[in-house]
Amino acid sequence: MAKQLIMPPDDLAARLDYMRKVRMWNADALETRKVYVQTFGCQQNEADSEKYLGMAVDMGYEPTDTPDNADLIIVNTCAIREHAEKKALSIIGQYKHVKAKNKDLIIGVCGCMVAQEHRREELKMKYPYVTFTLGTASLHHLPRVLWEAIESKKRLITADSTEDFTETVAEGMPVRRGSDYRAWVSIMYGCNNFCSYCIVPYVRGRERSRDKADIITEVRKLVSEGYKDITLLGQNVNSYGKGTDTDFADLLAEIDTIEGDFWLRFMTSHPKDASHKLIDVMANGKHIAHQFHLPLQSGSDPVLKAMNRHYDMERYMDSVRYMREKMPDVTITSDIIVGFPGETEEQFEETLKALADVRFDMLYSFIYSPRKGTPAAEKEQVPDVVKGNRFDRLLAAQNEIALSKNQPLVGATLRVLCDGVSKGDESVYSGRTEGNKIVFFKGTSDMIGNFVNVEINKAEAFALWGDIQK
Repeated sequence: MAKQLIMPPDDLAARLDYMRKVRMWNADALETRKVYVQTFGCQQNEADSEKYLGMAVDMGYEPTDTPDNADLIIVNTCAIREHAEKKALSIIGQYKHVKAKNKDLIIGVCGCMVAQEHRREELKMKYPYVTFTLGTASLHHLPRVLWEAIESKKRLITADSTEDFTETVAEGMPVRRGSDYRAWVSIMYGCNNFCSYCIVPYVRGRERSRDKADIITEVRKLVSEGYKDITLLGQNVNSYGKGTDTDFADLLAEIDTIEGDFWLRFMTSHPKDASHKLIDVMANGKHIAHQFHLPLQSGSDPVLKAMNRHYDMERYMDSVRYMREKMPDVTITSDIIVGFPGETEEQFEETLKALADVRFDMLYSFIYSPRKGTPAAEKEQVPDVVKGNRFDRLLAAQNEIALSKNQPLVGATLRVLCDGVSKGDESVYSGRTEGNKIVFFKGTSDMIGNFVNVEINKAEAFALWGDIQK
């Protein structure tokens, strides 16, 4: 693990000074300036956006839920697939019209996409109304970049510094959370795995772990404030602490000692770091949810090797067997990539066999998308029609498995954390179980953010239905 550099006090003082300058500038405005933050991508991006919004609010901006009346727009982008980048660029393109109506509008494009040089160059040349860029490792520089843009009225299309990208862990940033009962807690940043298909190590830098005491302090505060579902985040969360005297299992065990009524989760894990020690901590925990997201990606050993995944099916199945031995009620979810370069029909059949053997509760499946700069992008690609056919077959197989996993829950009473009114019916509420399964039920507004007991009366592949039990 790269040497960790906690932000020096002088740098923290400088950041606070820039925040003060922007806050005073906003205080002189005739009307309160507003900020709109738009997020694409994973939970880590959501956590990052909460920090962007937190800093903006501390600098005197008022949050708005529409870009049309914003004075500062921050677009936090994703680069995991080309579709995500194109979607972000399309939205950014629409902001040209917002800028035309408000010439003082500041637009910042942040996150994974702008950590790539070719995307920064594209923004510079084709999107002249974009004011600044900030890569994932430069999040804490928002106050400085924003103030420099305000003062100079110049564009700042810049890359992460080498130090930020490989060493820096910035603490003390304000957070404006999107929920008052579910929370994301980033415990490490970056990735050292270099899977051959993945852009993450190139856009988020090397692994940097936060100090254990800072993490525990943050979680303890969240529990004291009433948060009931807390997720520890990292690109490879269970590699936390490598090179130090604390590993992820130790951190999880210590957090589990915090008193309160809450669920503790983590994601995303790498199978090579899914140790028996970690599973034992989960099984013996008071708060740790019996839910494990363990990305398989392929059921074929040759494909896993070509992906540079550092495990094989025997190793993966050992983890699954040990999990179910120690936690019979565990929910196991996974990621699968369909159509990796060179994948044969026989190798895809091995993935279908893996689904039948493991029997995942839920599966997040993706058609392979070449990422510029990764080794897999240079290999011979599987034809789109073949990828589409395999994707459909994978979904059909998983839907049958998911339904068969949910049907035995009919008649059971499950503890559910209520999220609010469902999208399709205002009389129906939804929530999630400890195993992160979606449950629909007739409810009332006072249940939102609280635990309720629901007796399940219907099971579908992707959701459960039930009635509230007093």
